[in-house]
Amino acid sequence: MRRRQFITLLGGAAAWPLAVRAQQPARTPVVGFVNSESRSAFGHRLDGFHRALAEGGYVDGQNVIIEYRWAEGQYDRVPALAADLVHQNVSVVVANYPAVLEAKKATDTIPIVFTSAADPVEVGLVASLNRPGANVTGIYLVAQALEAKRLDLLNKLVTATASFGVLVNPKFRDADRQLHELHDAAIGLKRKIQILRATNNEEIDTAFAAAADERLAGLLVVSDPFFARRRNQVVALAARYKLPAIYNSREFAESGGLITYGSDFADAYRLAGNYVGKILKGAKPADLPVVQPTKFELVINLTTAKALGVTVPEHLLALADEVIE
Repeated sequence: MRRRQFITLLGGAAAWPLAVRAQQPARTPVVGFVNSESRSAFGHRLDGFHRALAEGGYVDGQNVIIEYRWAEGQYDRVPALAADLVHQNVSVVVANYPAVLEAKKATDTIPIVFTSAADPVEVGLVASLNRPGANVTGIYLVAQALEAKRLDLLNKLVTATASFGVLVNPKFRDADRQLHELHDAAIGLKRKIQILRATNNEEIDTAFAAAADERLAGLLVVSDPFFARRRNQVVALAARYKLPAIYNSREFAESGGLITYGSDFADAYRLAGNYVGKILKGAKPADLPVVQPTKFELVINLTTAKALGVTVPEHLLALADEVIE
């Protein structure tokens, strides 16, 4: 073989790996979705998330893959679920609160988009709402800051003067903060409250039985994924004991709960999907300010009100975003 031919062949061989690499398709981005609730509790929330991704040009199963991890309300499962997604080196992590705290512990490089009921500055997720910094940004649902408003609504709905019950999960990391806010609100309303604690299904049953024994006038179920996961159980017990109760999300009213007030979670997940799309296109979380939804929903189930013998004041009906009949 002549020298010139040999050099030509050698040069061609050296270029082969580059040519092969150039022909390989780009890696399909993977979105890791870790949540302390269950998929059954989400429904239309995920619809908004998928719709926003599609508007940004990303369709699950086509040009993006979404890996879901659900803790089913068991907070001790969250660290392993978050770590699993980080180990897979996903492109973006989407996490609710408190799952986002574990996601943040697991990575300081993979972008994280949160939906948080707690103040993200207070709990250390971001440096500020306008300038999140680092690899974390998201949607601040303001849900926990609405406990006092929910107590006020229950007070307007229930005229009986007996104490109200507050159903809380002491294992929830923000339980003390919730109770502090409610104690202050109760003082302002001149309404006594009684704390009912539950960390599992059996204790929820016991808490409702205690509420009935104490002849409590009504019940506030605090904002906590633990109770969202057990929505049907909680609503059924309220009906069984004829206990007027208020909750934090419309899904409770749709399941037969009396009244709900809180952020529009479907809209929040639409906003989260929008941020994920931007990040997949190159935006940095540090440059995306934390969004605070401006829409809050008051939903009243009149069918349940009639079954409980509760007369809903006209001014509350006028304020409602939706009345279920």
